[in-house]
Order: sequence, then C-alpha cells, then structure tokens
Amino acid sequence: MKLSKNNYKKARDFILTNARMIERRLFQFHFENHGPDGVFHAVYAYRNSDGGFGHGMEPDTASPESQPLFSIMALETLDEAGLLTKDRILDDFMPYFESITTDKGGIPWMFRPLGDYPCEDHFKTVKEWAALSTTAPLLGILEKYNIEIPWMKKAEEFVWQEIERIKEKHVFCHLCVPRRLQFLSHTKSKNKAERALKDLKKWILTEGVLCNDKSDVGWGLYGKPHSLCYAPAPESILNPIFSQEMIDSDLDELIKRQKEDGRWDTWYGLSEGMKLEWAGIQTLWTLKTLKNYNRIEM
Repeated sequence: MKLSKNNYKKARDFILTNARMIERRLFQFHFENHGPDGVFHAVYAYRNSDGGFGHGMEPDTASPESQPLFSIMALETLDEAGLLTKDRILDDFMPYFESITTDKGGIPWMFRPLGDYPCEDHFKTVKEWAALSTTAPLLGILEKYNIEIPWMKKAEEFVWQEIERIKEKHVFCHLCVPRRLQFLSHTKSKNKAERALKDLKKWILTEGVLCNDKSDVGWGLYGKPHSLCYAPAPESILNPIFSQEMIDSDLDELIKRQKEDGRWDTWYGLSEGMKLEWAGIQTLWTLKTLKNYNRIEM
C-alpha cells in the first residue's frame, strides 16, 4: 500500500495552510527541493536574547521564555537540514546550555514558566533537575561535529549515570529514545554504548511497550508507540529489531489513519490553533516516514 498522489497532495495542502512556518519550511526542504535557508530563519524566529529558544517551539505553551528542550529541538532541526557547524554550535548554543547546567553536569528538561502564560499542566509541575533527554542529545551533537570542550566531561559522566539509573524507564517515550540514541551513536565510549544499546533494544521489545492495538485512537502517540516511532527509516539503528511484517503492517496503518482534510492528528493542544500546530508536526513526521520507506506515490 502507498499513499496516493491525491492523498499526498491533501497532506501537502494541510501543512501549507495550517502548520507553523517551521513545518512548512521543513516540508519544502524535504519534499520540494527548497534550500535550507528557510528552515534556518524559521528556527531562529524562536530564539531569545539569552541564546535559548522559546515561544512555544513545542506547542504546549504560549510562553516566550527560553526552555532547554526547545533549544535542543532547535539544534536537532538545524542538524536535520544540514545547517549546523562547529562555530554555530559553540557560538549560538553552548553559552545558553552552559549557563543552565546543574551541579550534576547535566541540563534540565524544562523550567517552570515564570510568567503567567497559558500552558499545559506538565509545564507548571515540571521537575527542574538535570535530565538525560536533553543532556544526551546535546552531547551526541557535540561528538558528531567533533567538538571537544571542558563542559563535556562532567556531562558525559552524568549521562552514563542516568542511563544506569533510569534503565528501562521512559522507553515507551518515542521522543526520548532517539535522543538517547543520538548520544549512543556518537560517543567515543563504544563498548559502553554497545551494551546500553543492547539493553535498549531488549526493553523496547518487552511486552506492553509497543501499542499493538490498532483500534486504539492513541496508537502511535505519546505513551503508545509503534515500530515506526523507533525506526522511522530503513537505516534507523533500531530498525533491525522489528520484523518486516511489523514494519509493513504499521506503514499500512499509518496510511489508513490520514484524515479527510489530509492531516494525521494528535490529541495534543490547549486550543484549536495549537491542535492544528501539533497536527502539522504529526503530518510532516508521517510524510517523512512514508517517504523513507518509499510508500508515497510521487
């Protein structure tokens, strides 16, 4: 089964008429041969004077305040579009990250908003301690671009300690796992990384992690991952742990779940506008995944 040309156009039109500028620019970069400059400007529109990124880069908040997670998302998006360089990482990102590094050597996931802005409840109660899900991908990016700075030493000690402490917790979160993989893929500690990756593969396949019930409306969303959440491309490091039958079945289900207006939906969002933004993110992710597996009639 492939996404038909007509349904691909519906998805394209949904993104271009409803998604945020960042998803529109990424769509044009991935599907319409546009250069990466538009992605760069869309990402930097979220940047604050303190060097961090805010303004609802994850659309669960209307707060303009900088958040560590949003700054990681900005870094990941620039990497996706081939826009990162050593100088850009060191000049535009590391001063902010170093300024929020905790005594443990890691950076927090989120900060509770200081201003009175609409946001999801998890922003208001977030624990502001150092987190694996932000520190690990930052280290992975630094290693990927062959950067060596003093900050990395204590941060890496923190990450290995957290991997050992957390173990299988959060493997259901298909947003956290790729960030752990970013570190494991690029760290120079190859033997430790191989052991950690072996454990990760085992935990993901544990009964109850994957959502095998395709009648579940939350299938593929937070807490209910399927195989493609962990292996969005054939070359994904976790792809080999899933059977081809499972991958194909999940691709077919993805195609079937497209809505009449072209979107792939989520349950996220405080408002109708934020729900559209989340749908834009989900629709772009789905199209990229289907393209990676050659499941779109172009």
